[in-house]
Amino acid sequence: MNEKNSTNPTMEEVIRETDQQKKKDKYNQYVQNMTPKSNPYLNCLKAFLVGGIICAIGEGFTSLYQYLGNDEELAGLYTTITLVIISILLTGFNIYQKLGQFSGAGSIVPITGFANSVVSPAIEFQAEGQVFGVGCKIFTIAGPVILYGIFSSWVLGVIYWLGKVFGWF
Repeated sequence: MNEKNSTNPTMEEVIRETDQQKKKDKYNQYVQNMTPKSNPYLNCLKAFLVGGIICAIGEGFTSLYQYLGNDEELAGLYTTITLVIISILLTGFNIYQKLGQFSGAGSIVPITGFANSVVSPAIEFQAEGQVFGVGCKIFTIAGPVILYGIFSSWVLGVIYWLGKVFGWF
């Protein structure tokens, strides 16, 4: 085996190796060579900027709806609906996934990310039909979030109620 192959093994070389320790070492070297290198500071900056831009757009919509004569609560509701609709459209045109690949968590954290997590499986599995495709898969990612959110709010409500009953609060 030449010098190049000993430092950068291929998967075939890893599979053919019979000595278990050498096989493990070659596999670890292979994984290290194949793992994409990333800059965590740049990734954090991208996430911060994209998440901030999404939130700034939301603030812009809130200001617009208040300017049109709505109170703060109603303007917030309209802003949420607008951002969800925009997220759904961007997901349908495969733009939101590209934004997510660029920014990482920056596009996932706001409400737009939640809308994307509901719509993506629906689009992906629509070929399997309305019931077994869309109906079964639409809450694949968002379902646990909804379930545990509702359950947690119920548990906290019971704790709050008990606190009021027994004078803890």
